Parts: sequence; structure tokens; C-alpha cells
Amino acid sequence: MKKKVKEKEDLCEILKRLKAEGKRIVFTNGCFDLLHIGHLRYLEKAKTLGDILVVGVNSDASVQGLKGPGRPVLPLEERMELLSGLECVDYVVSFDESAPLKLITVLKPHLLVKGGDWSTETIVGKEVVESLGGEVVALPFIEGNSTSHLIETILERYANRT
Repeated sequence: MKKKVKEKEDLCEILKRLKAEGKRIVFTNGCFDLLHIGHLRYLEKAKTLGDILVVGVNSDASVQGLKGPGRPVLPLEERMELLSGLECVDYVVSFDESAPLKLITVLKPHLLVKGGDWSTETIVGKEVVESLGGEVVALPFIEGNSTSHLIETILERYANRT
């Protein structure tokens, strides 16, 4: 599974070759801290939109900046390994910024996908992908499936146990 985890430079070369073979590259990104059913359904749907699904994963420092102290629950290496174990995911790559604009700019995917909690107008990288003739898609949001909700549920159920 770890062979799906790539450094940005290596992934650029792989995607260049795959594009030359006519493969449609789909890119999505997120923190993916405590992988849950909402993540799985979202990634499976994203994969159906093309041939190769690349998942960008926020670094630990990036997640902490976005989500606050105590996050991520799982370190980057574990989050990437979990994602690489999913059949629908072809490649996993990390990025340090809060948003993946630099990564999208170098990977040049055909399709940029985010969850429905984002409007297509606010998806980071939209201009880059569209300028290359690609598409930007916001998939329907799956209610009740979030890492924050999962953490709250765990705390509620186990807070008073001794």
C-alpha cells in the first residue's frame, strides 16, 4: 500500500506519463483525520469521475492550523497509509500549506473534486484547473459524517467511564 504514497516530484512524473496514455486525473484533498464512512463514500464517488484518483493530505502542522490544538488525532504517515489502503485511491501525496494551491498547480489534474460543503466558486485551485481546460466538481455533502462529529460522539460515550 505504501507504494501509493508519493513525493510531489515523483508524482508529477507519474501523472505526466499517465496523461500521455490518455488517463483522466482526478484530484481531491483534505485532512482525513479519523477516516470515516463519509470519507470513503466521497472518495469512491470521486474515483468514478476519472481514471486515476490522487488524494492530497494536509500535513500535521497544516491540520493543527486549520482545526486547532489536539488535531490531528492521527499523524500524517498513518492518515496517508490508511488512504493508500483504499481500493479507490491510486496515489496519496502530502502538502504543508493550509490549501493545496501549489500542489494543484504542479500536478495539473483534469478534474478537481471537493465535498458539497464547498461551493465550486470557493474551491481552491479552481482557476488553475479551469485554465488548463479541466473541471471543478462539488460532490453532494453527506450529513452527519465528519471527524469533529466522530470525536464528539467518542467523548460523549466514554467521558464518564473509569
